[in-house]
Amino acid sequence: MGRRPSELGNISLETKFNGKQENKLFVADRNYYICTLKISMKTSLYLICFLFISTLGFSQTYEIGGFLGGSNFIGDVGSTKFVNPNKLAFGGLFKWNRSPRHAFRASLTYSTLSANDALSSDPRRKLRAYSFKMDVLEASIGMEFNFLDFDLHAATPMSTPYIFTGISMVNHPNFYFTSLDLVSEKTRSYAYGIPITLGFKTTLTRFIILALEVGARYTFSDEMDGSEPDAEELKKIVRFGNFNNNDWYVFSGFTLTYTFGRKPCYCNF
Repeated sequence: MGRRPSELGNISLETKFNGKQENKLFVADRNYYICTLKISMKTSLYLICFLFISTLGFSQTYEIGGFLGGSNFIGDVGSTKFVNPNKLAFGGLFKWNRSPRHAFRASLTYSTLSANDALSSDPRRKLRAYSFKMDVLEASIGMEFNFLDFDLHAATPMSTPYIFTGISMVNHPNFYFTSLDLVSEKTRSYAYGIPITLGFKTTLTRFIILALEVGARYTFSDEMDGSEPDAEELKKIVRFGNFNNNDWYVFSGFTLTYTFGRKPCYCNF
C-alpha cells in the first residue's frame, strides 16, 4: 500500500529535523572537545611554567666576575715553594649556585708560568741553572662546596670558607733543555689536571661577592717544565728530574663576582 502525502511530508520533516539535531549535537560535541583541549593545554602550560620557575627559583642564583692574582710553578725546575706567586694571573669565571651549599663553576685563566733554578733552595738546581717562562691559558670546570650555608637571597651579610675541585686543562708550549740552552719543539700540548682550591668568600653588598683563594693544579703531565720532551725520540736523551712526580702550578688571588637570578618562589607565574 502506498503512503498518503501527509505521511510522506511528516517523514520528510522528521528526517530534516533529525538531521539538523544530529548536526547540532555534532557541533556541540566538537566545541566541547575543543574547549576541553584548550583547557587541558592551558593547564599543562601553567604546570610546565610552574615547574620551570620553581626550579629556577630554588636557591638558584648565577654569578659572573673576574679573577686577579699571581701564579707559580712547582716541578723539576726552579723553586719548590708551594705558594710563591711571581707572575700575574687573571681571568673570568661563572657560577651556577644550585643550593646554599654547592655551585657549579667554570673559569678561564691566563698567566705566565716561570721557574728559575737560581731561586731554588736546592744547591744542585742552583748549579744546574735551568730556567723557563711560558704563556698558558687554562680552562677549568667543576663544583664548589661551601662549608657554611651561603644564601645569596638572605637579607644579612654572608660569609663562608669553600673548596673547589673538578678538572682543568691548560695549553702550553713544548720545549726541552740541552747542556747549553732551552730548545723549543715548536709545538703545543694540553695538560689535564685536578684543581684543588681553598678559599673564603663574603658578600660586600647584596649583589657583589669578594673571595680570596689559593688553587693548586695537579697535572697528569711531566712535560710542562721541559724535563720530558714531547717527541718520543728525545725522551731517552734529554729527560731529567723525578720521573715519578708530575708538574704542579698554583693560582693565588681574589675573585669579584656579580650575582643575578630569580629569588626563590613557587607561585610566581
